[in-house]
Amino acid sequence: MRVEPAPSRAEHRSVATPPPASVRHEEPAPARPLLSPGADAAIHAAFGSLSGAAPAAPGSARTLEDITKELLRPMLKAWLDSNLPPLVERLVRDEIERVSRGR
Repeated sequence: MRVEPAPSRAEHRSVATPPPASVRHEEPAPARPLLSPGADAAIHAAFGSLSGAAPAAPGSARTLEDITKELLRPMLKAWLDSNLPPLVERLVRDEIERVSRGR
C-alpha cells in the first residue's frame, strides 16, 4: 500500500477553492454623487478663483503650504517677541530656585 505524502504548505496555498455562494461579494451599484451639479460647479469655481488669487512667479508653483508659512511667519514673530522673554525669565527664575533649594 502506497501512501502519498501530504502537500507542502506552498502547494496547499496554491490550491484555491472559490468561496461558497453565500460569501461571494458582488460589485456594488454605482453610488450617486453627494453633491448636486450646481454645488459641484460652485466648488470648482471657488477653488479656481483661489488658485488664481495667489500669483506665483513664472515657472514656480506655490503650494498652499508655502502661502500658509508666508502668512503665519509675521504672526509667529510678533507672538514670540511679546511672549518669549517673560516666559524664559520665569523658567530661568524657577530653575534657579530649584537648584538653590537642592544645596
